[in-house]
Amino acid sequence: MRFISQEFRTTLFLKFFGFLKVPMIFYCNPKVVRISEGSVEIKISLKRKTKNHVGSMYFGALSVGADITGGAIALDLIKKSKCKINLLFKDFKADFLKRAEGDVHFICNDGQLISDMVKETEISKKRINKPITITAYVPTKFKEEPVAKFILTLSLKAY
Repeated sequence: MRFISQEFRTTLFLKFFGFLKVPMIFYCNPKVVRISEGSVEIKISLKRKTKNHVGSMYFGALSVGADITGGAIALDLIKKSKCKINLLFKDFKADFLKRAEGDVHFICNDGQLISDMVKETEISKKRINKPITITAYVPTKFKEEPVAKFILTLSLKAY
């Protein structure tokens, strides 16, 4: 049996989920670069489908990247959970700092916070809302300087 990486499995899950539930995710074709319990990095390529009229990534595609990056760790933890948990984002704040003129890498390092949220909603069965941070980079153009920063309020509820 061949080893299939967690990154590849999560990428396939996102494609499947996007195709069936949220076509915009499928359309943007995200790839998981790395994933762990503490962080996730997802890439959306700058292509004809994700560009705006000035050649940088369209803000809708950037929003999709932030959304799935924020949700990827939570979805993985929810799958491992013994409870059924609904995941939603209650709000979305974006600061676009530079033009994203290349493949964009989205990084979320709030895995521990999300894990604590999953455990808390399993125990309390109450809705838990906490802000999570996602940062977007274009490594080929700006190295480690962010092109956008996002704060999304993750909302979890066990039922």
